[in-house]
Amino acid sequence: MKNYPLRVEVLNRFRSKTEQKEIVEGLEKGTVDIVIGTHRLLQKDVNFRDLGLVIVDEEQRFGVADKEKLKKLRKLVDVITLSATPIPRTLHLSLVGIRDLSIMNTPPESRLPVKTYVIEFNEEIIKDALRGELARGGRAFFLHDRVRSIFTMARLIQKLVPEANVGVVHGQMKPSEIEGAMKRFIRGEDNVLVCTTIIGAGLDIPSANTIIINRADRFGLSQLYQIRGRVGRSKEESFAWLLVPQGAMLSRDAQKRLRVIMDFTEAGSGYRIASNDLEIRGAGNMLGTSQSGHVSAVGYELYTEMMENAIREIKGAPAPEEEIRPEINLGIPAFIPEDYMADEHQRLVSYKKISLASTEEELYAIHQELRDCYGNVPAEVDNLIGVIGIRNLLKTVRGRKIGYDGNQMSLLLQSNSPIEPARIMELYRGKRRGVRLTPDNKLTIPMPGVAGAEILLRARQLIEELRG
Repeated sequence: MKNYPLRVEVLNRFRSKTEQKEIVEGLEKGTVDIVIGTHRLLQKDVNFRDLGLVIVDEEQRFGVADKEKLKKLRKLVDVITLSATPIPRTLHLSLVGIRDLSIMNTPPESRLPVKTYVIEFNEEIIKDALRGELARGGRAFFLHDRVRSIFTMARLIQKLVPEANVGVVHGQMKPSEIEGAMKRFIRGEDNVLVCTTIIGAGLDIPSANTIIINRADRFGLSQLYQIRGRVGRSKEESFAWLLVPQGAMLSRDAQKRLRVIMDFTEAGSGYRIASNDLEIRGAGNMLGTSQSGHVSAVGYELYTEMMENAIREIKGAPAPEEEIRPEINLGIPAFIPEDYMADEHQRLVSYKKISLASTEEELYAIHQELRDCYGNVPAEVDNLIGVIGIRNLLKTVRGRKIGYDGNQMSLLLQSNSPIEPARIMELYRGKRRGVRLTPDNKLTIPMPGVAGAEILLRARQLIEELRG
């Protein structure tokens, strides 16, 4: 901003009291145009004369109350939040359309993925990992997020790797001590830094390409991704070792987090990491202060659908056409037998693939694929594919329900079905005995003694006959 008549200041705890007072007065009078600061900006003595734009960097480090306080300083204020891994609530607000979302996925040129391993705490592996990094002239982080025992851990690291110069940094140290420790590490006087999560934001040290995270099971998904991002900031191959206690029984959520952080190692994976975090922790409260957690009253899917409809209504957008979900109850077995496809995961994938098929061509291709992979397709799977075909046909005539009880077949049409009642009566008057059409558009046709695949055939013929 040096070419513009703007005054830019920094407000944080490292400024003297006199400097802080002068900056706060400048904000109130309007003589300070841009202020860059920490949570110090949220304290009661800070007042803005004409606040127009708030940029929140490292958004995942701020609570809802903090962000709402900034917005309340002026009713009309633009807010931009920046984050590699948005908080579930923020991501959810973007996905349902309340906030705009822009994604930058392209990593810097020549940036390599960070090789990530999850292992039980093992002194030999720690020793090998640190020595391997030091042997190529690099530096390493060892993250131990407990101030009380951090110096004990530093002594253990020094004992394991005597040739290392071990430094320590944590948030309870004096600012001058933190600055001194970081300078020694950046200059290379210390080549192993035992630290807390204080290093989790903003550090860019290209020569540091190994990080060991102790008790990784205690960290959130966003935290792990941010911390791992302190390495791999150059063209060198980088490594992240996530340590868990030996023999520990990890919670299901902890296992999911560690699995996700291992799976997404490429630079620019933050959005996918955040999406998994949203699934694991839930979306939080739209109007409350909770930034994660599940919507217990109505369920997440229904809640999201309600929010999307409300937002669409506020924006004046046309209501979406109601999705037709026909109910089919033909009394025949329609499933994938376990003895035909033993792997449970593959069965689930196949169920999903079949249910998403919307054309006869897609269903035929799935049938051929199953036959090629697993052999002759059993009757139950043929029935399942046939049922989905009937479902697709029902959607074209806006059919709500079709069923067969062993004596008669019934078809219930929506009130806005393209098939007029007059056409139905014209088709069947005098041709079949016992055909009935009730005022609610329910057609009943006697069909005694039909069984097996013949039921599917008759149901298909009925719908196609009505369609003309």
